[in-house]
Amino acid sequence: MLNRIVEETRQAVALQKLVRPYALLDRELAPGQLALRAAISQQEWTLIAECKLASPAKGTLCTHYTVPELADIYAHYGAAALSVHTNAAFRGNLTDIALVKQAAGLPVLCKEFIIDEYQIYAARAAGADAVLLIAAILTDAELSLFLRIAADLGMDALVEVHTLAELQRVQQTDAKLVGINNRDLKTFMTSIEQTLNLLPYCQSDRLIISESGIKSRQDALRLKQAGVKGILVGEGLVTASDIGVMTSELALRDPAKEGRNHNA
Repeated sequence: MLNRIVEETRQAVALQKLVRPYALLDRELAPGQLALRAAISQQEWTLIAECKLASPAKGTLCTHYTVPELADIYAHYGAAALSVHTNAAFRGNLTDIALVKQAAGLPVLCKEFIIDEYQIYAARAAGADAVLLIAAILTDAELSLFLRIAADLGMDALVEVHTLAELQRVQQTDAKLVGINNRDLKTFMTSIEQTLNLLPYCQSDRLIISESGIKSRQDALRLKQAGVKGILVGEGLVTASDIGVMTSELALRDPAKEGRNHNA
């Protein structure tokens, strides 16, 4: 499935370059402020809440809210930053980034299968504060290049790993934010034990974010106590019976103190 999405993304990027060439993107670029890393560094615990309506594996996940409405709920109930899927396989679009920033005013991570530097420029032009770089689909040379481009644009890069080998590759780069994805790409099963098993190999100067398979306050507490700086959660939030309460729980806040329930 990952290979299929990457190939579809490659074709989509080729078309985007024709519709919005670099010359047009340059007019829309303004330097970023490394806002995601600042938000993570300033807090003991960070929830990056994902505005996710669907996935290619499970289809539609959320029907009651739009992407901006999810962003508003997340911001109200304790998320420190937001993640926005822009890939068509997840029914996302780059235009969602501006809508989310307007709704919530929080740093936004562009969640995309980045395989071409053009996508980083496009994400910044759309207003993204950070991009996701997936080690499994990038060479060492691509990782280094994309990290440099992001830094030049004032953007953070959350570099995602699934295995020890990928973690060791990433720690040879300047990546400051490392995301450990708890999903096994072969079985698609998730377990936070993946993060806990890789943590001892993480260098102390990296900020570690755990991704996927985080379903409860207990999961969040275990990860925080182990030394993780924060979590990125999508499906666990959008499929919750009460998204506001679940956001508070994963942000390790008291839902009763967050004001009126947005889901009421």
